[in-house]
Amino acid sequence: MNRIHRYLDIQKSAERCSVTRRDLLTIATGFVGASSVLAGLPRAVSGQVVKVVKKGRIKQSICRGCLRKMKLSREEEASIAAKMGLLGLDLVGRSDWDAVKKHGLVATMVPGAGSIRKGLNDKSMHPKFLEDFKNNIKAAAEYKWPNVICMAGDRKGISDEQGMDNCHTILKEAAKIAEDSGVTICMELLNSRVNHPGYMCDKSAWGFELCRRVNSPRFKMLYDIYHMQIMEGDLIATIRKNIDMIGHFHTAGVPGRHELDENQEIYYPAVMRAIAESGYRGYVAHEYTPMRDPMKSLVQAVQVCDV
Repeated sequence: MNRIHRYLDIQKSAERCSVTRRDLLTIATGFVGASSVLAGLPRAVSGQVVKVVKKGRIKQSICRGCLRKMKLSREEEASIAAKMGLLGLDLVGRSDWDAVKKHGLVATMVPGAGSIRKGLNDKSMHPKFLEDFKNNIKAAAEYKWPNVICMAGDRKGISDEQGMDNCHTILKEAAKIAEDSGVTICMELLNSRVNHPGYMCDKSAWGFELCRRVNSPRFKMLYDIYHMQIMEGDLIATIRKNIDMIGHFHTAGVPGRHELDENQEIYYPAVMRAIAESGYRGYVAHEYTPMRDPMKSLVQAVQVCDV
């Protein structure tokens, strides 16, 4: 499991550092609120953090990159998240699960099977991936975590139709395991235009068709708002039309994958209202890399999405 945990960290680090690699797996009001909430906050001292979430219609969590610059332990990160009113930490390896649970949080997305370049569209890897699904879904169920992640993989000469057939072959088996365990498998939608050239699950239409073919309530899409804004836009209409096939969301600003502020093009309050009004009951995880003080950025992001 240390290998899987390293894979998660490397995956996120690679995306921050390169526009071609991620291989191994209102706004102004927000700024005012951030200043008042965090005035005088010493770095990494969670005891002075106050609750930021007020409405709670959107169940928010955070990925490690949001606070990475503060060099916090997972325990400190979990403490801060809990005191802010967040409900979970996202993309969490097993070695940190106890720290998450200790603070009453949920590991909102944990390892499942496959990586970005070598994913479920590679039939030669199916025996290994099915074993990974069995082990990781069982572990998630024991901790009562809701979701495990999977990736489609790069095309590498595989047509989209053949890739869908290959993904369907393993997912119809993995979904049975997930159904028995009460855990949802989520395949992430990523952009192939900026960050991940060649990645197969890069259009929402392809991902939602795969969901229809698998036809299981325990297989859905991880709809990354950042990636889908780059690939196709039309976020609100797409989300509303397909919400039953979305099991998880990620956020970040476009361009650059930074703060959810006025320097990027997505109007997150409207997107979050559409999600809340859809009846969605899952989690929205922040996955941006801050360009300024990470705590102020996090307060602002949480307030913007607390619609």
